[in-house]
Amino acid sequence: MTTLDHVMMRVEDLVASLDWYTSHLDYEEKGRWEADTFTNVFLGPEDAGEEAALLELTYNHDGRTYTMGDAWGHIAVRVEDVHDAYYELMDEGVEDYRRPEDNPGYAFVKDPDGHEIEIVERDYGARWSLDHTMIRVEDADEALGWWIRKLGYDEVGRWEADTFANYFVEPPEASEEAMAVELTYNYDGRTYEMGDAWGHLAVRADDLHEFWGTLMTRAAEDYRDPESCGDRYAFTKDQDGHEVEIVTGE
Repeated sequence: MTTLDHVMMRVEDLVASLDWYTSHLDYEEKGRWEADTFTNVFLGPEDAGEEAALLELTYNHDGRTYTMGDAWGHIAVRVEDVHDAYYELMDEGVEDYRRPEDNPGYAFVKDPDGHEIEIVERDYGARWSLDHTMIRVEDADEALGWWIRKLGYDEVGRWEADTFANYFVEPPEASEEAMAVELTYNYDGRTYEMGDAWGHLAVRADDLHEFWGTLMTRAAEDYRDPESCGDRYAFTKDQDGHEVEIVTGE
């Protein structure tokens, strides 16, 4: 199994970001790693299950700023009623971005750094838990092939419109509370800028070295191998350059 473990985004003010996520999405701190030059904080709903993905906030201590780019799209969080949840956030002072009246079945807000957060209706999973992370891809065939062949994921849904298509992939037999990846393909042949406000997606494997070997056999990019990461994790990249971290549950 290679369950989606977390999605990482970079923030410019850790205190402000933690206040936003804990106040508005009722997240709690699940873990923290303090290094000399940066801090990682893992967040999620209090009642999130073992297969639920977490949000990792990375704060670099040197005061740098970030560019959003457009190769990463958004994270999506689950609620029972989009309208009620959206206006609950409006009452709390969250910026009015994309209302449910204009987007039947979903809505969008932004966090303090401008990361987009979609609100979707689901009858499963903890409230505000991560439903999916959307990334934009330049070739849908290559993108689907990468996730299906390299990671062994399944295509579990698609929505094809006049100008774009969304494809959803996740591990075989993933639980309902697990996070999916949404691959968005625009038909007009546009290209994307990666930016650095988004960091990576992380997948959790049972055995880091064994799964890394499988990735290398499947011709995945050898970006940061386990040895270069202290044998604690590793990184590859998809066909468009989105970073994918490999972690274990240990």
